[in-house]
Amino acid sequence: MPRVPPARAGLVREVSPRRPFGAVHGGTKARESTAAEFRPGPPRSLPRSSIERQRRPDMPRFKGYSCLVAAALTAIALPAAAQEILRVPYITDIGSFDPDNAFEVGALSAINNVYEGLVEYAPGTTDIVGLLAEDFSVSDDGLTYTFDIVDGATFHDGTPVNAQAVLTALDRRGSDKMMLNYFLWNVTSITAPDDDTVVITMGMPQPSFLDTLASPWGPKIISAKAIADHGDDPDWFIEHAVGTGPFKLTTFDRGSEYVLTKFDDYYGEKPFFDTIELPVVPDIGQQILQLRAGDIDAIPVGYPYAQLAALPPGLDIYSAPAMALVQAFVKPGSVLEDPEIRKAVLTAIAPDTWIGDAFADYATPALSLYQAAMLTPEQPVAFPADMDAAKAIIEAHGGLSLTLGYGAGNTDNVGQAADLMAANLAAIGVDVQILTLPAGAVYGLKDDLDSAPDLLITRSSPDAAHPDTQASVFYTTGAVLNLLGASLPEADDIVGQAFSVADKAEAAKLYEQAGHLWFDAGMYIPLADIEEVVVHAAGLTDIGTRPVFPPGNIDFGTVRWAE
Repeated sequence: MPRVPPARAGLVREVSPRRPFGAVHGGTKARESTAAEFRPGPPRSLPRSSIERQRRPDMPRFKGYSCLVAAALTAIALPAAAQEILRVPYITDIGSFDPDNAFEVGALSAINNVYEGLVEYAPGTTDIVGLLAEDFSVSDDGLTYTFDIVDGATFHDGTPVNAQAVLTALDRRGSDKMMLNYFLWNVTSITAPDDDTVVITMGMPQPSFLDTLASPWGPKIISAKAIADHGDDPDWFIEHAVGTGPFKLTTFDRGSEYVLTKFDDYYGEKPFFDTIELPVVPDIGQQILQLRAGDIDAIPVGYPYAQLAALPPGLDIYSAPAMALVQAFVKPGSVLEDPEIRKAVLTAIAPDTWIGDAFADYATPALSLYQAAMLTPEQPVAFPADMDAAKAIIEAHGGLSLTLGYGAGNTDNVGQAADLMAANLAAIGVDVQILTLPAGAVYGLKDDLDSAPDLLITRSSPDAAHPDTQASVFYTTGAVLNLLGASLPEADDIVGQAFSVADKAEAAKLYEQAGHLWFDAGMYIPLADIEEVVVHAAGLTDIGTRPVFPPGNIDFGTVRWAE
């Protein structure tokens, strides 16, 4: 199977840029389960039958974020019923609005509401539906994809969306100058037999291709006029945008605020809000103060888990499936290669003993090396549970010293998870040292294993909803985000076989089989599946997050105030 040259850096929760793709091959595949396609239901909440999680009448009021927040415990300013401006803060600044040449994470909600692709994931699911392509089909041999372009769509500059415009945009994406050109690595030709039809031909069958197109980082259709007018200026698209989405980019004020304005000529369903204001507020404490004062309408990511059970009146919680997996990479050559010692360590770090303390009700023990919204395993991984036996093993070996590490850029309590696991390990007699690694340092560890921790705790998210995006990026030999350089050729072979299997259930069985081989060999340890959590003003509904998007990316085209 051909390899795709590395092209990017990716999301592991420590990351700033996204990753080069380049493991065994490129591409992203449609999510699969073992017997039938897993389709997550509506966003989960408390009570579980409700989409929006409401504060119970007996729930205590919030007692204070800190002394800074305590002074702000005043009445919540509730949004007006006819509010037409949505205010959502970004905790990190936007680097670039160029959908072909940047690895944005927190700003994907803005980019994907200004630009559109041929297909997308439907809100709340991993189902692929048409977008600028109102219909699409795949040939029996898996080599030809045909897209029927939607009628009546125009770009924000007034030019029409037709097949030639799509070709121009895809040609830009495939250019050697674009960071994200690897999404089209297997494409051999793109043609337009008429104004309404685009045909894409593949070099080899790639059942994942529609997921590649639906990915939040997948190819977007940029105005051909804008490309012609500004194609020689690589910086223009960083701060300007001409797409087809329900919103236009009208303000790009780096480090301060970004503003989206409703596109009146949008061909699809019109959004509820006229304006989306996106101020940069890097301090979560300040975001909490502003939400309580009514200055913003939601905190999309990062609200402290410990405070979610006691929100003040006027605030609600939206939670939904997400593809955020907390896992441990095991250093090759460490003492954990001893099966008996590894069994004792697995006993102590079993996720069900600490997951509630780290993530409240918004995480579940991982079932496999693949995110739960990606693959439902026939045989979930199992952790031993006899702590007395684990303690005896450590004593028999004369004690044990381990290092646990995580990146300084990690968020959402991954560091606390490491602390809780360390406490459990200490209970069986393991001497644990915790290392907080400098931002970005995790990417150089496989070339300097002497400085690597025995267990590297990370939070990972894939490009798309297919197991291959997890396996071939994080686990296979030489994979770009195989952070400690582990290698198991027999598992690689199974992943290579699964890549071209069109039957979703059969492919899922192969990916699960490879996952068990890696887990049983002590190379990777799945720990927790983390949910999407958005804290918002009461009455905000249809938030529209998608599992494949990094947490916090609200769909501005669907969100609205309840009537």
